[in-house]
Amino acid sequence: MSGRILIVDDVAPNRRLLAARLEAEYFDVLTAADGHEALRAAQMESPDLILLDVMMPGIDGLETCRRLKAMPATRHIPVVLVTALDAAESRLAGLVAGADEFLTKPVDDVILLARVHSLLRLKHVLDDLRARRDSGAAMGVVDEQIDDETLLADVDADLDLLILGDDSVTTQRLVDRLTSTRRPRFCSDPRQAIDEARRTRDLVILDLTARSFDGMRLAARLRADERARQTPILAIIDPDDRYGVARALELGVNDVVAAPIDLQELQARLRTQVRRKRYSDYLRDVLDQGVELALTDQLTGLANRRVLDTRLPSEIDRAAETTSALAMLVIDLDHFKSINDTHGHDVGDKVLERFAGVLRDEVRAIDVACRQGGEEFAVIMPGADLDLGRAAAERLRARIESEVFDKELRITVSVGVSGFEPGDTAERLLKRADRALYAAKQRGRNKVVTARLKRAA
Repeated sequence: MSGRILIVDDVAPNRRLLAARLEAEYFDVLTAADGHEALRAAQMESPDLILLDVMMPGIDGLETCRRLKAMPATRHIPVVLVTALDAAESRLAGLVAGADEFLTKPVDDVILLARVHSLLRLKHVLDDLRARRDSGAAMGVVDEQIDDETLLADVDADLDLLILGDDSVTTQRLVDRLTSTRRPRFCSDPRQAIDEARRTRDLVILDLTARSFDGMRLAARLRADERARQTPILAIIDPDDRYGVARALELGVNDVVAAPIDLQELQARLRTQVRRKRYSDYLRDVLDQGVELALTDQLTGLANRRVLDTRLPSEIDRAAETTSALAMLVIDLDHFKSINDTHGHDVGDKVLERFAGVLRDEVRAIDVACRQGGEEFAVIMPGADLDLGRAAAERLRARIESEVFDKELRITVSVGVSGFEPGDTAERLLKRADRALYAAKQRGRNKVVTARLKRAA
């Protein structure tokens, strides 16, 4: 996985050394000599990741990081602080400033590349989600964007955490000390770990130093499980096992904290991962809502014509492959124009909404009811033959005839029914139903007409 990386260091040989390491791995590298230059480059070039030296003249790395995370255009760029200081206080200061990671000079190439690849994977996923959200907003199918600070302001509230580790004094002490409005759950049985992770909303803390189970294998299983793979994993690691750290990051662990654990550092890393998780959940929810809006008729709540055009061909393919039945209903509200002309469009809209509710009541759960446009509707009925389709249409017709819609207003519907035949296309099946609907109207409306193929004697 490649990407554009900005290296910020006031010492030119340090910049050249890091650039050479990363260019050898086919990364596109930019450089800056101080914090002010870094802020300009970040805004103009939009790098995928920033390697930022802490000790610099002017504004240091911590202040530069704070400013990057405060600007909407750059706050989503991962920042890795690089420094000669290895004290817990220094790591904590960097994490509180908004840094995603903290590397100590001289930088270990294995850890550097593992961290870069891990952060770039996350950055590319979030970039894709944001791009799709913005496209949806431009098309009017995604609601107005929520400010990130508003969304994540209460990140510490009601944390749902799971700790997977040995049933040891150290782990139990961790459970007791990680207090929030909800006590972390603890699991020492790897056979139950997947089910527990599926139930966890915010974060899994996985002890890779545990001796009673293989932590790496468990991490891989969590990432392979469809329902658990979006939950971030914060792993407890042996700091001397550099290849183990790299392996954990390759397997999909989101972040690591070294044993023995500094509680403040753990909480800072935990907070970063939870913020990220909630932000990505928000983006996915927005996209799901956008897809629903794009495929739903806003007045009736039924599927729209786009769904009909997409779903009908796939149902025909399935019917052809499995030799199963498929029925198609095309429905038209009789004399609907006169309702709008006489009673007004507000009443007409209420009639359409009420009709859609009746239609939902009458169709099966597997049927697809769509509004084609205006007063025309369609229903795809998988597994239903022509006779079953006609029976469903007749029930609907009779129900509509008996309903009172608005101010003693009554309506009727005409329905055309067609059934799948070998060699059919979506266009042919729909056209036969349309012709049957036209015949129902020609026969006086409030009728159900079935389209039957003429067969040779």
